[in-house]
Amino acid sequence: MALFNVRIYGILQDEQQRLLVSDEFIRGNYFTKLPGGGLETGEGTRECLKREFMEETGLEVAIGEHIYTTDFFQISAFNNRDQILAIYYKVIAKDLSGLTTHLTPFNFQPHQIADTASCAEVFRWIAWEDLSAESMSLPIDKVVIDLLKGNG
Repeated sequence: MALFNVRIYGILQDEQQRLLVSDEFIRGNYFTKLPGGGLETGEGTRECLKREFMEETGLEVAIGEHIYTTDFFQISAFNNRDQILAIYYKVIAKDLSGLTTHLTPFNFQPHQIADTASCAEVFRWIAWEDLSAESMSLPIDKVVIDLLKGNG
């Protein structure tokens, strides 16, 4: 039986117009995606995104304008039964000083990726001029980047 998996993602840019991305190690595979995660029962989409940003980055964020909601069929990259419904918002961070970021993609410590059954996450900024759909691993994120860059 197919299930809907609702995912909420944030588009956070800093004062230099760089975009925050999450480099993730999930079950032995590497992904670059936008920060966010799964909607929980009883939670609104904006509330979900605030929670996800706090859990993942430690940042308190305000949720801005709605950017995109998936308008095509997309099966989950992590299982073949869930249909993904992804919702994207701009987010504004009140203070970025506590956020640890890296310059190199997938800059994991060896212990973070030693167990291929585990998950790990690090953050980095991508300069606007270097950003493209190819910067992202997941199909819906690619669509969003094209929209942001005026290619969609």
